[in-house]
This record gives sequence, structure tokens and C-alpha cells, in this order.
Amino acid sequence: MSLREDAHALQGDLAALRRALHQEPETGLDLPRTQEKVLAALAGLPLEISTGTSLSSVTAVLRGSVPGGPVVLLRGDMDGLPVTERTGLDFASRVDGVMHACGHDLHTAGLVGAARLLAARRELLAGDVVFMFQPGEEGWDGAGHMIEEGVLEAAGRPVDAAYGLHVSSSSYPTGVFTSRPGPLMAASAGLHVRVVGAGGHGSRPHSALDPVPAACEMVTALQTMVTRRFDVFDPVVVTVGTFHAGTRRNVIPDDAVFEATVRTFSPAAAERAAEVAVRLCRDIATAHGLTAEVDFVPEYPVTVNDAGEHDFLADTVREVFGEERFEPMTDPITGSEDFSRVLDRVPGAFVFLGADATGDPDSAPTNHSPIAAFDDSVVSDGSALLAELAVRRLDRLTEEAPCAPTT
Repeated sequence: MSLREDAHALQGDLAALRRALHQEPETGLDLPRTQEKVLAALAGLPLEISTGTSLSSVTAVLRGSVPGGPVVLLRGDMDGLPVTERTGLDFASRVDGVMHACGHDLHTAGLVGAARLLAARRELLAGDVVFMFQPGEEGWDGAGHMIEEGVLEAAGRPVDAAYGLHVSSSSYPTGVFTSRPGPLMAASAGLHVRVVGAGGHGSRPHSALDPVPAACEMVTALQTMVTRRFDVFDPVVVTVGTFHAGTRRNVIPDDAVFEATVRTFSPAAAERAAEVAVRLCRDIATAHGLTAEVDFVPEYPVTVNDAGEHDFLADTVREVFGEERFEPMTDPITGSEDFSRVLDRVPGAFVFLGADATGDPDSAPTNHSPIAAFDDSVVSDGSALLAELAVRRLDRLTEEAPCAPTT
């Protein structure tokens, strides 16, 4: 049987695992219940398993038939979001205020499926496979932590190629894969601003130093900055997500605080955004006779698909699932992803898989929505693709390896 056929046979088990994970979501780097479920799902497979020390990660190494051969890494993230679920599903989250609203439960189950498929074919593998079960993708830099703890050398030698998959509850038809070469997802950074003034009575603003108008001016000026200081063909997105000041309508507060997310698609734009945004906020404060404490905090770099690896991935989808199952992505996505840490170090590719559960992906709730619903019938296809990528890439890497000199 083919990998796809074998994956289809696993669909029931993988969907059950996904739903069990969905009912008990966890956030951040510490996911003990999730880790426990993953370890149970991998039990009995011929894997070398280790767990993280600073996070609840699971790293599993499958040894192929060629000792010292190439190494391919497959990744699935495992954490949920601090979102209160409102889907009404019979397997909805049982944890107050936490939900798998980004589909990481499907990623985890899909990677378990890939491990099972490849373990059954280990004698045919021309190298080793590292399975990277990662906590803390949602703003906790779990990939960075796992890299620090050695996931890229887990097989005893560096990883040669790496692949990851992400489901989408909207935008793409169910079962359709999509990706693009080069920049795929934006870099992210946080802009944290505290405007410091001097409080007073709301009826006498001239006797105080009101931070609110200055902070409001900064919010507007940041939007103008994007359109006037940056090349439209190297875009920047700035969104202010929080703004806090004051306690009552007739009290001028001592300070005003806001935070923004900054998205960029090149290192040059990220570096310039850090410089220009910080200076802009400080200068506006100075113009109002105030001071501003401004921090620009880089988070994840741009997620960049190696062009050759992207083409290999796209060709694999078309050969395994059919031409209609791969849709080239025209523009990059302004969301960010810490798998970028891996792709910064290892050639590889990241792909999206449509998992809309409504039948209308154009109007379906998006990832991170409290009513986002994912069709877990796609889990086995995700497993099949990851397994196919590992098998085929190991074969190619072996074929491309230089021959040992003869004597």
C-alpha cells in the first residue's frame, strides 16, 4: 500500500487523538497533558525519544537503514491559545479560557501519523527522521528553545532538510495545499510605549502634562510612518492592539501605555522599523514636553521557504494527491511563525493545508477566532505528505551525496 493509503487507514485514530487534544488545550511552554498524550501515541514505535528541560517538548528520532545517512526534520506545534471556545462542538475545549483556535491539535496528530507511517517503513529510509513536537509557538518562541536544547542535532549530526505544515480554518478549500518560494510569512516584533506626563484635574489641563493626546498622536503617526517612510514593495504593517490610560473621565493620568505589533518581510525593513518607530514616539513626546519609554522587541524572523525545497514540496503534493490539490500562494502572509528559526538554519519549506469545516472558506471564521472550526478529515493527508517528503528527500540527499573515493 502507498503512504497515502496507509495514512487513510489511520484517519480514525488520528482524528480521535486530535479531538482528545482539542478537549484539553494548554498554552505556553509547559504542556504536560499534551506531552503525555503524545508520548502515549508514540509508545511502541522504534523511536529514540527525549523530552525538553525548559519546555514540554518531545523529540523523537527514527533511525533508517543507512547509518550516518542524511537527516530530515518534521515539525508539529502543540500549544493552544488563551481564547474561550464558542464552537458548540461536542469535543469543544473543557478548559476555561483556552482553545485550540489555530489548529495545532491537528498538527500534533498529523505528526504522530507521520511517525507511525515512517516507523512501519524504517528499513526503506535512506537516513534518519527527527520528529519535532513543539510547545510555545504562539508567542513563546518554542522553536528557539528546542533549537537551544539541540533538536537540530538530535540524530547525532545536523539536519539536512526540514518541513512543517499549518492548517487554515478559512481562505483555502478543504484539502488544498498552498505555499510559495521565498518569504512566506512576516517577521514580527513588539513595540511597547509608555508616555510619561504629570497628572492633574481634567478641568485644568494647562496645569498638568497630559500624556493621552501625545500617545494618540503617536498611534496615528505610526500609520503615516508606514506609508511615508517605507517602500510599498517591501511592506510594513503596524497595528496598535492595546491602549491604556486613566481611571476616570475628569482625571488626567500620569502616563499612557500602548503596545503594537510590527510585521516586516525583510531584515532591512525590520531594522529600519526599529529605528524609525522608536525615534518617532520619543520625538512626539518631546514636542509635547513629555518623555516616552519605548522598547522595540524583535520576536520571530521572516519565514523563508528555500526555492528548491518549495518546488520539491509542490511537486510531491501534485504527484501524491493530484494537480488540483496544490494552489500556488500569490502573496506572503503577514502572520508570523517560529518555524522560521528552523528555516533560518536548515533548507526546507512550510506549507498550508485548507481545513475549513463550514464549506465556505471565504466567509469561514479565521484561525484564532473563538468559533474557528477545523475539518479533521485532512489530518491523514497531512501525515501522508510529511511522510512522503521525508522518504523522498532522504532518497535525493543520498543520491546527491558525493561518492567515497576508491583506492
